[in-house]
Amino acid sequence: MIDRTELLEAALDTRPDGIALLDSNEEVVFWNRAAEAITGYSGMEVLARPIPASLGPLLLDSVLQEPLPSGTAPAAPGGALVHTTHKLGHGVPAIARRVVLRNGLGEPIGMAVAFHPAESLDALPYGEPGDERPENENLTDMEERLQLEFDDFSHGGPPFGVLWISVDQEEELRKTHGVSACRAMLEKVRRALAQALRPTEQMGRWGDAEFLIVAHERTAPMLMAHAQKLVGMARVADFHWWGDRVSVTVSIGAAQASRPGGESLQLLLEYARQAMETAVRAGGNRATAAAGPGVAANAVEDLACSPS
Repeated sequence: MIDRTELLEAALDTRPDGIALLDSNEEVVFWNRAAEAITGYSGMEVLARPIPASLGPLLLDSVLQEPLPSGTAPAAPGGALVHTTHKLGHGVPAIARRVVLRNGLGEPIGMAVAFHPAESLDALPYGEPGDERPENENLTDMEERLQLEFDDFSHGGPPFGVLWISVDQEEELRKTHGVSACRAMLEKVRRALAQALRPTEQMGRWGDAEFLIVAHERTAPMLMAHAQKLVGMARVADFHWWGDRVSVTVSIGAAQASRPGGESLQLLLEYARQAMETAVRAGGNRATAAAGPGVAANAVEDLACSPS
């Protein structure tokens, strides 16, 4: 017979938002996978300890979802906006809710905290193929960023490249578990990849199960090394849905812009897409460098590389 505690933990682990359970001493007794992805702190680092100081705003009274002392402003219905700090040092605005847990006698025995990145409120993942596709501001922002980067590069600006990322399990998960599972998985992948991005990089949705990253590596080999790191980051984003565990992997196509080649932005993106599709055909879970005319340092066709 399955232990009820184990069943509860498995259910909480499937949540796309971070969940933390604290005992009466405010020490963490449960920390789900989404909490790890959002904050950068693993369960091993926080369990049986007070919540890290950089995440302290999650415990503010402003996020408490029960009657507060007279004169205290109540939290917003969907939670309160708090400003926490990721383990790597960058800020993470989050929407948080806190509930005091009580036993049968009404005595407080701990608290539960649920939180998710504030930016995810504006993320509108695409639905089933053929569904009406809502306007996606993130996609528009990425298109504008790409054009600006390419124009700057063409006039002597810093080197840049693009990484076209496809989630290998999306189609199968959509068939077996539905759209909601796909959306939750894609959000988890996005959070995992975001942990490895540099401050100057930008990532956005680029299709039903794809992302695009604007990177500033100086050479094509450096861009490939960065892509391989991202492949590894995606592998740690194992996804759970109603008790089912899905091992997540991505296929990445890398294309570095090259002045001598004089390719257009559209052609650069096409090289990245072709490289991604090459990685998919090779079995996924790998990064492949573009190999086309005008793409820097990519005269060799066979540059697919699956990280160990």
